Amino acid sequence: MAVRFLPGNRLALLRAGAEYFPALEAAIGAARSELFLETYIYAGDATGRRVTRALCEAASRGVAVRVLVDGFGAKDMPAGIVRDLEGAGARLLVFRPEIFPFPWRRERLRRMHRKLAAIDESVAFVGGINVIDDSDTPSQPPPRYDFAARIEGPLAGAVREEAGRLWNRVALARLRPEWRVGPWRGPPPSHRGEQRAALLVRDNVRHRRSIEAAYLAAMKSAAREIVLANAYFLPGRRFRSALAQAAQRGVRVTLLLQGHEYPLLHDATRALYGTLLAAGVEIREYDRGFLHAKVAVIDGHWATVGSSNIDPLSLLLAREANVVVEDRHFAAELRAALQSAMDRSSIVIEKTRWFHLPLWRRVRIWLAYGLARLVIGIVGLGGRF
Repeated sequence: MAVRFLPGNRLALLRAGAEYFPALEAAIGAARSELFLETYIYAGDATGRRVTRALCEAASRGVAVRVLVDGFGAKDMPAGIVRDLEGAGARLLVFRPEIFPFPWRRERLRRMHRKLAAIDESVAFVGGINVIDDSDTPSQPPPRYDFAARIEGPLAGAVREEAGRLWNRVALARLRPEWRVGPWRGPPPSHRGEQRAALLVRDNVRHRRSIEAAYLAAMKSAAREIVLANAYFLPGRRFRSALAQAAQRGVRVTLLLQGHEYPLLHDATRALYGTLLAAGVEIREYDRGFLHAKVAVIDGHWATVGSSNIDPLSLLLAREANVVVEDRHFAAELRAALQSAMDRSSIVIEKTRWFHLPLWRRVRIWLAYGLARLVIGIVGLGGRF
């Protein structure tokens, strides 16, 4: 399916929560009619309380506030925040609440992993940032390194349409049909800039492989450079092949991956390093803090920011949302941010040293990869990865 770019947008790149949350709160504060907020995690820390206060104030002045959280990611959402939102008149829905005790039940892994907001069809946000402090990084060093995009223009309308679509599906599933919403009744968003951009979603109906397909098409057409930063990187055969083929035809391919990771996932990812390094791919590991970004820049004009990891859960099971931007200015800004992170906060995985790892480390890496493949097979995705 071809990517449907919309012209006339103005996008701003937001770096981590330090830039994202003030922009989000300002947009919520300016809301006049309605707003949607989707987040995988909704924490009860200082950031969660600030966002809750902004949402409650909007609901109290008559804005239709709709918050959608994931039943697993937000299972620890404080009851006090729920009471505050509902007391102010906001509506809260939970996507697939945690009910079943079986950890490897495939349906349990179909999560709502999107992080987006749509306000009055005039401004929207899409990215990888949950409602949680940058410094709240359990088991990993802070701060969290992530991105989002602030959107004005026709694409903001597309984000609102998608948010309303999922809200209605969840409202029916949670037996709240009266909470369903209709299409936006105000004027359509006007052109606000010169940037072409598209919203890509991954679901289990019409858009099963939309995000992966966009990545593959962009990588296959790359002529000069691919820079990809991703927190959870365990790509399937087609994705790995596209990276290797690009490197072999002379494209400079650089991966910025997690340096501080849960040991099993980290080692499973590292099992792929040998093949990629042998093909000429450059690999760097982010070691300053917790890399949570899911972004890429290709040939200085194609860029994506969103929630989708490059792993089986994001590419084949979860609901995800990425924005793809065809604009050299936006791509250059993201590329510069990634270069700064690579220069200051990463270590290069050297090819010669990698192929001389001690035996015990190689065994640990391949055991982790084998276990990861076993789990993927148990949930029925083994044939694609």
